[in-house]
Amino acid sequence: MSNDEHPVNSPASDIRPVAEPAASSAQQKTGWEREVLEKLAFATLKEQRAARRWSIFFRFVFLALLVFGGWLAFQYANPQVDSFGEHTALVQIDGSIESDGPGAADIVIPALDKAFADDSAVGVILQIDSPGGSPVQAGMINDEIVRLRKRYPNKPLYVVVDEICASGGYYIAAAADRIYVDKASIIGSIGVLMDGFGFTGLMDKVGVERRLLTAGENKGFLDPFSPQTVKQKAYAQDMLNEIHHQFIDTVRKGRGKRLKETPEMFSGLFWTGAKAVQMGLADGYGTVDTVAREEFKAEDIVDYTEREGLPERVLKKIGASAGAGATHAFLHALKPHFH
Repeated sequence: MSNDEHPVNSPASDIRPVAEPAASSAQQKTGWEREVLEKLAFATLKEQRAARRWSIFFRFVFLALLVFGGWLAFQYANPQVDSFGEHTALVQIDGSIESDGPGAADIVIPALDKAFADDSAVGVILQIDSPGGSPVQAGMINDEIVRLRKRYPNKPLYVVVDEICASGGYYIAAAADRIYVDKASIIGSIGVLMDGFGFTGLMDKVGVERRLLTAGENKGFLDPFSPQTVKQKAYAQDMLNEIHHQFIDTVRKGRGKRLKETPEMFSGLFWTGAKAVQMGLADGYGTVDTVAREEFKAEDIVDYTEREGLPERVLKKIGASAGAGATHAFLHALKPHFH
């Protein structure tokens, strides 16, 4: 047999064994690269889908929180009181009477308005537990109580004192038809104060110079880093005396002939509830429950107090800052207070 006839030695047989492994290797290399690219593409697509799902989820959560916050704000601004027949309306003042607290006029007055306007409320109890606060806020609440009593002459308003009803708290209470206390409650403190600090002596000792430029003779009035002048002190005292006389007139007008005035009654002193009853600063002993049951003959009590909602608390925390707080405290110290 010739070499041309032998299949092993033919050119075709020589090429085929070499060509097949080369093609197989190229295919394997191409398949491996394609497999890696496919895995990367699928992984990227999976991550994109997951990111899209989380984005949608967080958008829904944010929207839900926004709707919930709006609902809470609406509930705070428009509290719904379920009335089940005749009842005693309750409004509470708990804490200092300030423009940014629960005793602020813009919180207490709307609650009183709703309580008086409800035909099912046979009477209103204003429960007070306050050491005092702003003369302006207390004066606005007092004026509103006087107005409501004239508008609703057949619906009495009684104040029930918890622990303390002093200064601005009593300024408000004086407008009520009656005042009920506990024997150990603290009542009175009919006076006005303006407090602060002076650092001029300390500054002299440590060698600190105060540089205050003003346009206006009294623009630096009661600046704690400048010496207090006789003129400015006299002016501040006159202002306090004026507010004090307003306080005294309000108490006399509200309590009338029930007062048994003494030289110390309007001196800023305070007394126990038992002594306050003797002096005519209060009418008797009672709690919210006893007044509702025995005076109004309506044991069911409905609370009309405006409550600060979650959105308001969150916004206050977000808007708060140490610098603003220090400035507020400094300016707050220079305002007259019923304390």
